[in-house]
This record gives sequence, C-alpha cells and structure tokens, in this order.
Amino acid sequence: MRRPSLHSSIAWRITLAYTVLAAVVFAMVAIVIHLAVEQHFQGQDRKAWEGKFELIGHILDDWRGEQDNAAVFALLSDAMVGHHNLLVRVDDPTANFRFVSGHADIPPLSEARVSALLPGTFRPIAWSGATAAFQGLTTQLPTGRRGHFMEVTVASDISRHQEILSTFDTQLALICGMALLVMAGLSVVTTRRGLAPIADMAAVAESISAQQLQERLPVQEVPIELRPLAEAFNGMLDRLSDSLQRLTDFSSDLAHELRTPISNLMMQTQVSLSKRRSEDEYREVLYSALEEYEDLARMISDMLFLAKADHGLVIPTREQIDLAQEVTAVFEFYDALASERGVRLKHHGQASIQGDRVMIRRALGNLLANAIRFTPRGGMIRVDITRSSEAASILVENPGPTIPPEQMVRLFNRFYRGSASRTRTDEGAGLGLAICQSIVRAHGGDVSVASFAGVTRFVMQFPMELAGLHGEAEGSEPGPRPRRPH
Repeated sequence: MRRPSLHSSIAWRITLAYTVLAAVVFAMVAIVIHLAVEQHFQGQDRKAWEGKFELIGHILDDWRGEQDNAAVFALLSDAMVGHHNLLVRVDDPTANFRFVSGHADIPPLSEARVSALLPGTFRPIAWSGATAAFQGLTTQLPTGRRGHFMEVTVASDISRHQEILSTFDTQLALICGMALLVMAGLSVVTTRRGLAPIADMAAVAESISAQQLQERLPVQEVPIELRPLAEAFNGMLDRLSDSLQRLTDFSSDLAHELRTPISNLMMQTQVSLSKRRSEDEYREVLYSALEEYEDLARMISDMLFLAKADHGLVIPTREQIDLAQEVTAVFEFYDALASERGVRLKHHGQASIQGDRVMIRRALGNLLANAIRFTPRGGMIRVDITRSSEAASILVENPGPTIPPEQMVRLFNRFYRGSASRTRTDEGAGLGLAICQSIVRAHGGDVSVASFAGVTRFVMQFPMELAGLHGEAEGSEPGPRPRRPH
C-alpha cells in the first residue's frame, strides 16, 4: 500500500497556509515598525538640522563683506560648541569664506548640483566615511549683503542610529520567528482539534458492518461547517440500513415463496411414486404440477421485470393512449372476477398520454385486481381519469379496511401483502404494486396511496410530456389473470 504523502494531508495544508499567512503578516508588521523607527530617527535629525539652519541664518545676517569674515567665523564656532555629532560647513568661494565644524569632512558637492540649488530649497545628502555614516541637508542662506547667499551644509553622524536600528531589527526578527513557531504549533493543535470529527466519522465508518448499522454521528457535537457532512453521512447510513433490511426481507420472502411450490411439487411426486396409479391419476398430478410451474414462471418473470426496472432497463414505447379505452378494456377483463366477488365497477373521465399501452394496462390491471381483492361484497370500485396542464391522473378507489400508516409505507415493497403472515395463498405473491410503481416511474410519473375512513385510494400520475421514452417495448407481457392477479 502506498504511503500517503504530507501534501495529501488536510491538516498539513491548513497548518502550512496558517504559517505562511502568519509569516507574511509578521514580515509586513516588522517592515512597518522598521520604517516607523527609521522615520522617528530621521525626524529627530531633521529638527536638529532645521534648528541649526535657523541659527546659522541669524549669524549670516551680520555678514556684509569680507571684513566680517572673522567675526562671523567666531560666532559660528561658538554656536557649534557641544554638538559633536553635527557636521557643519559654510562656504562662499567668492568671499574667501569657509567654515567647517565636526569630526569628519563633508565631501564637496558637484558644480552642477551647486548651480541647481536655489535659495530656500533643501537637498538631502548622504555618504559613508571610513568609520561612520552621515546624512544631512544642504541649502543656500542669505547674508547681510543684499542678493548675496552662502552655501550651508548641516549633517549628522547616523552610525549610532543605524546600530540601534540593526539591533532592533535583529530582536524583532527573533520575536517574529518565535511567534511564528508558536503560531505554527497552535495551528497544528487547532487543526487537529477541528478535524477530530472527521476522525470520529472514520471510526464510525470502520465499525460499520452488515450486523451493526445503528451507529450514527452526533450531529449536535459536530462543528457547524461539518454538520452537512455529518448529516449526509448519517443519511447514507440510514439508506444503507433500509436497503439492507429490504434485501434481507426480500431474500427471506423469496425463499419462502419458492419453498412452498417446490415442496408441493416434491410431495406430489413422492405420493405419485409411492404406488402404481391409473393414467387419469397421473394426468391429474401433472396438471397440478403444471399449475405450480406456471406460478413459478410468472413469479420469476415478475422478478426479472422488477430487476430491469431497478437498473433503468424498462424502456416504454411511445404511442398515443386513450386512458378511458384502456380502463374499459381492463374492466371487461376483470368483469367476471368482479361479478363473482359481488363488486361493481365504474369509471369516469377521459385523457390521453404518450406511453406504452401494454405496460399501462398491466399497471392498471394490478391496481384493479388489488381493489377487487379487498372490496367487500356489494361495494363499488371507482376509477376516475383527470387531466391538468401538467399531468394526467388515474384514481382507483375502493371501500374496504383502512390501511394502518405503518403498513402504507411498505405497500410497494416486493412480496409485501399487508399482514404478518407470509403463507402463500391464491391472492398472489405480493409483487403487483411493486410492478405498478416501476411501470409508472418508467413513464416519468409516480403512484401514491391514501387510506382513510374505510376508503383506499391509489393515484397514478403521468406527465403530459413524457421525455426520454424511446425504443421498443419489453415484449408482449402477459396480461393480468383474473384467477391470480399480482
């Protein structure tokens, strides 16, 4: 057996997705925090630069010519006392004035940059020295002489800031890494707890056998997202249990139905062989055996028909059928049996459908035979044909015992005869209603039953447009026999 890979695990996929998502979120948060700290340092430096530019501007207001170079130089030197991290350069080649302060030299700016630098504008500058990194601004400030400007550059040593930011980034990365590991571990635990109901479903499925189908998942204890799956799983178990029960009942009923005629044949044969008999006596035994064979053949034919219907192999032909004429024909066929039982037959209504004449007549005959069987002497069976824009209906109603609700749900089961007794009688094998239902459904319709106040009513509904009917009929199915309808 091939070992499943991690890629086929839902827990692994969810854990990976959570971990990747958490990593993306942590990375974005770390980047935002890094930029915020960096902006904070830059804001502090800019405030210091702007303060120095303002101070230097006031000092340069006292410069009106080269005769003031010494005085202005002294004032600038006094202003820079105590600012070891600041680099300042005031330069005016035309006036032979140059002031430089700080522990590092500011690199010279290009001529193009100097010529493009307008008064009142600031240009950021940055460079790296041998042991430190620097960043600052350069601009042109006015002096006391009208129309005269000096280039002023103020910069800061940002090495300390970079060291702090680097240490902060390292600590932030460690924190995010540990948080990511914790998140991955929590996602594994959470995912396994969330998928625990699936493991319970697997355990229930593994414990199911033909002898143990009563296990069900507790739907109320399952998470909301998995409840539809749990309900579908329980529904599947219900259908399996019902199907298995029906199969068990069918096998038991089939064995019972076949045992009686076979036992009769064996007994008749043994009796006939027990001593010498006349030709007429042997002929009577053969006639009796022939009747049993005919019953067996009819039962097998009905079972084959139902088996084909279960697999969608019953394909009705398409021809125009006058339902009133079919009811009249079935009435004529069952008139003798109805008279014998003292039952009256009456029909009303008219409609036409597209369908298989032989199958429709067989279904109608099965319902009528069933009605005659349970109608008391002197009762009347009523058949009404109605038509709407969507369907044509045939209603078969007869007086008789009210069918209990617990039996109505099983009326269309095979071999079911509405009583606890499974003894074989002359009333058939209990396949007639099942065949009727299969025929109606093969035509795209349905059959229903209602029983109340001493009246039982079967209704067959056929759609007016029978879609999907094609091919030839199953063959000339024998019509229902008055002696033993089923």
